Amino acid sequence: MSGPEDTVDDYDVVISGASLAGSAAAILLGRRGVRVALLERRADPGAYKVLCTHSMQAAAYPVLDELGLVPELEKAGAVRNEGRWYTRWGWIEPTAAPGGPELPYAYNVRRSTLDPMIRSRAAATPGVDLLLGHRVTGLIREAGRTVGVRASTSQGEREIRARLVVGADGRDSAVAKYAEVRGRQHENGRFGYLAHFRDLPLRDGISHAWFLDPDAAYAFPNDDGVTVVAVLPDKKRLPAFRRDLEGSFLDFLRGLPDAPPVDSAERVSKIIGAVDYSLHTRRPTAPGLALIGDAALTGDPLWGVGCAWALQSAQWLVEAVAPALTGHGDLDSSLAAYARTHRRRLGGHQFLGVDYARSRPFNPVERLMFSAAARDASMARHLHLFGSRLIGPLRFLNPLALAKASAVNIRHRGRPATIPAGKGERRDLSE
Repeated sequence: MSGPEDTVDDYDVVISGASLAGSAAAILLGRRGVRVALLERRADPGAYKVLCTHSMQAAAYPVLDELGLVPELEKAGAVRNEGRWYTRWGWIEPTAAPGGPELPYAYNVRRSTLDPMIRSRAAATPGVDLLLGHRVTGLIREAGRTVGVRASTSQGEREIRARLVVGADGRDSAVAKYAEVRGRQHENGRFGYLAHFRDLPLRDGISHAWFLDPDAAYAFPNDDGVTVVAVLPDKKRLPAFRRDLEGSFLDFLRGLPDAPPVDSAERVSKIIGAVDYSLHTRRPTAPGLALIGDAALTGDPLWGVGCAWALQSAQWLVEAVAPALTGHGDLDSSLAAYARTHRRRLGGHQFLGVDYARSRPFNPVERLMFSAAARDASMARHLHLFGSRLIGPLRFLNPLALAKASAVNIRHRGRPATIPAGKGERRDLSE
């Protein structure tokens, strides 16, 4: 599990961060014959990320499959993340087309289960040295290129040199800071708190999300009978919310339409959260260096995209650079290809996410698409593909989809939608 103890070591790749993105990249690189040093600042192999949606969008499934984790996740009790979304027009409830294939899915699973699982898989991969208790304290630079890292360990400082350094060290990436990678920070107009509940029944046992325009909430069933419940109100509500955190949190949940019965469930965690969770967009490459996961791009937790994008970006990087690292291509050209893929696949999603993170109500196009999805099964499936990050904004908002959404809403114009309003009340709304 641990690598050599020399002061200076050489690898093909050194990765800082052994959570989802870093461990996935290490596994996929190791399988391709690349020698990897996988550094993790925490000494505990069972360490895990606490503040997380604990959900992986369906876009992550192909990566989980390639990693060989699907059977292990199923055995551990991970919950397929089917779901429904509340809107002012009613519930959006995506279902498979009659006679068609099942809807794409991935999993809700606690990070206390997932992180040690993928990290142990990385440690067992030939060619990968998992170096626990290694905190990156600086980069080794030569002629404007990153050629390694300096790390602090329990035995002192060490240098690890590599052809490629990968920052998989999260939203506040030390690697990105030391490399002076350019980036942008985007304010999040919402704050968020979450807690874990046991024995919290949800209708059909599937995920629920509430779009309250602009507030939001979700309840995601996870492994071992635990459900992660989160609230994401507008920041204007923060001072009053913090005066009685537990009371405000529970009152918010009780007031949700078709509210989950939190009072009959057992809360098995503290109420934790972030009051200033800004979004980050960084350039994902520099000479001799790449960023993956939250280090490259941190999305809005409202959408629960971080885990999937961590796994996907790891896969995109490996597919781009592995040939060059094994002697079959130019590394700089490969890094440029990764940067293009990252920008093409995630740039549009992040653009929309940054805009909605201003804590604004739905804009006219969003109202068009969400209202149609609440009224039409095929539009609900279309929204499911977008929400699962299986299609991008251009395909989601293509002319045919916009025309169909308009037609659906014209057919329903003037018809009131009866919508649950929480605490047993119901209210009528029209378009």
